[in-house]
Formats: sequence, structure tokens, C-alpha cells
Amino acid sequence: MKRRFLLLLIAAVVVVALLQLRRRGADSGAGEKRLSGQPVPVETAAVHNGLICDVGIFTGTFEPKSQFVVAPKVAGWLRKLLVDIGDTVERNQVIAILDDEEFTQQLEQAKAELEVAKANAANCATDLDIARREYERAKALREKQIASASELDVSEAEFNACQMRYKVSLAQQTQKEAALKAAEVRLSYTKVQAFWEKGDQTRVVGERFVDEGALLQVNQLIVSVLENNPLTAVVYVIEKDYPKVGTGQQALVSTDAYPGRTFAGTIVRIAPMLKESSRQARVEIEVPNPAHLLKPGMFLRAEVEFARHENATLVSLAAMVRRKDREGVFVVDEKNLKARFVPVTTGITRGEQVEVIEPQISGRVVTMGNHLLEDGSDIRLSTKQSDPQELPGFDNNSDAGSVDTGPGDSK
Repeated sequence: MKRRFLLLLIAAVVVVALLQLRRRGADSGAGEKRLSGQPVPVETAAVHNGLICDVGIFTGTFEPKSQFVVAPKVAGWLRKLLVDIGDTVERNQVIAILDDEEFTQQLEQAKAELEVAKANAANCATDLDIARREYERAKALREKQIASASELDVSEAEFNACQMRYKVSLAQQTQKEAALKAAEVRLSYTKVQAFWEKGDQTRVVGERFVDEGALLQVNQLIVSVLENNPLTAVVYVIEKDYPKVGTGQQALVSTDAYPGRTFAGTIVRIAPMLKESSRQARVEIEVPNPAHLLKPGMFLRAEVEFARHENATLVSLAAMVRRKDREGVFVVDEKNLKARFVPVTTGITRGEQVEVIEPQISGRVVTMGNHLLEDGSDIRLSTKQSDPQELPGFDNNSDAGSVDTGPGDSK
């Protein structure tokens, strides 16, 4: 009995719920019918012509145009370190001096060995001259049948042996001369230089890795040297923007270190591939930095203008709606107070402005209340009307501030 009573109670609750849902649906339908005959209150904005730009905004990091580390070619104690972090460095400047006592001794030894080789070569030259005369004398006596054939053979063999010893001595002299030059080069390596060919005559020390008194091994890092003018702004563009980017395009670069200030740059390199992990490509922007305000490692934002359309037909982004899978706007028929749906082909979208390419439209469009409209709906214009201002162009962006383009161009 309890189970039957419980089932009857559940059935009654379900019936009551269904009746209430049906009543609410009927009330809603009646309300919609009542509303369908009433004008829909809307707000509108004027269609206007003006400038619009397709601008890509990217983030990245400043990197030095070139960077290298200075390391010794020979091992030794670091006697003097002549530069430190932030110091300027001239091309071929000596930045560190190693202990050179061992290399000086090697140089002196090479000089002595060269002198021995020269003396040996001179001695061999004298022996060769004597052997030549003896051979010529023996040959003359043999022609006169005074000397025997064996005596001529002995003098000829001695002459040939002296020739070979003299050639060996000359080769040894050349070898010792090369050893002397090598010793001089090794001694010069104790004066560690910062060397580069291209770019500015002056650069700056970025990092120091050792202190004076350290025992350095071959190729152990001493300092890093940076070229900070110009700098390279490195950003990454997504696949959608990759076809729009090209070398030679101008960019405006800003950083949090100088609020309200921008620096002009030029795209100089674009990676020929996108990274598979991120689907992004590396883009390098060269930014002049004559005052050395910008530093490697700074976070940056870069704006690149892809396209600029003058006298474009612009509508508010709020006016764009979709009806039957078609994008368009509701154009206001102010005489009959009706909204006409016009499918449009859009171009550049920036901020709250959208470019309409086709068809040519004019007048006013609905910006608020358009979600309640259908083609031909009656409307009631609100007393509040919004007229969007012309979109700022790329060169006069209100957030751009001053633009640094080089010496004398900063504002």
C-alpha cells in the first residue's frame, strides 16, 4: 500500500509540473505575439568614411645585434683584467693579461735554437765549399792521370754528403724560424684582445665571468661583448599573420622602461619556417639605438602596419550581426522607421571599427537592439545616438607617444 501510494503521488506531481510548463509556454507565446506588433527600441550610429589600418601587435625581447665572448687561446694565470661590466671596448683592445713568464722562456729558447741552427747551417756551408774544391781538384788530377779513380770517388762522395748536410741544416734553420714565430704568437696570446670586423668601432662589456688571479684554461670565458646600436627586436608571429609580414616593413616598438615613448624600427629578417610546437615564426626588427636607451633583455611590444585604407566605409563593430549564416548590418530606414538587413563583405577590423567593402552603404545602422530585429522590423529610435569617431591612423596613434628614429629625431 505504501509503495502504491508513493507511485500515485509521484504521478500527480509530474502531471502538475507539465500543466504549469504548458501554461507558461502559452503565456510566453502570447507575450511574443504582443511584442511582435510593437516597434523595437534601438540605438544607431552613423556610417562614415575614414582611415583604417590593419595593425599587428606582437610582444618579444630585445637582443644585441651581435654578441660574442672573449676567451684565452692559452692557459695561464689571469694577471690583470682591464675591463668590467658596462665598460666600453674598442676594436682589438686588450681586455686581459695572462702570466707570460713561461711563454717568454719558450720564446728565448726558440731564439737560441734558431741561432744554433744558423751556426750549423754556416758550418755546413763551409764544409760544402771545402768538399767542392777537393772534388774539383781530384777531378782535375784524375784527368791528368795523377790521382787514382778511387780518390776521385771518395772526394765525390764527400762532396755529395756535404751537400745533403747543408740542405738538412737549411731545413732545420727554417724549422727553428717557424718555432720562433710560434713562440712569439703564443706569447702574444697572453694579451687577450676583443676582436671583431664589422659594425661600430666601440662596443660594451655585457658580462664578466672571472676575476683576477683565476687560473684560466683554454677557451674559458672571460667577458662577453655586445653591440647595442642598433638592437634587434625579436618577435614571433602566428600562422595567420605570417603572410602579411615582409622585410622592409616599418614597426613602432615600445617598452615599459619608457612609457609613452616609441622607437622606429624596420623588419630585416623573417624565419623561413614556423616552429611546429607553437606554429610561430621568428621575426627580427632592427631598431636604431644611438643613445643606448634600450637594453638587451627588455620586454617589448611591436606594432606593424600590414595595410592602410584611406576613405574606407566604416561601421561600428556593435552593428555587425548574423542572420541565416550571413554577416551583415541593419540599415535604418528613418522615413518608415524600419530596419533593413543588408549582408556585407567586411575588410579590416580594428578596435570598434569595421570596414565594409561591399555593398556601398550610407546613413545609420543599428548598434543596440539589433539582436531582436529581423529584416523589415519596426523600430523606435532612442534619443541616444552614437557617432563613432574616425579610427586613429597608424602614425598618429594616441597611445604611441613620441617616436625615436635616430639622432635628433626623438620628441
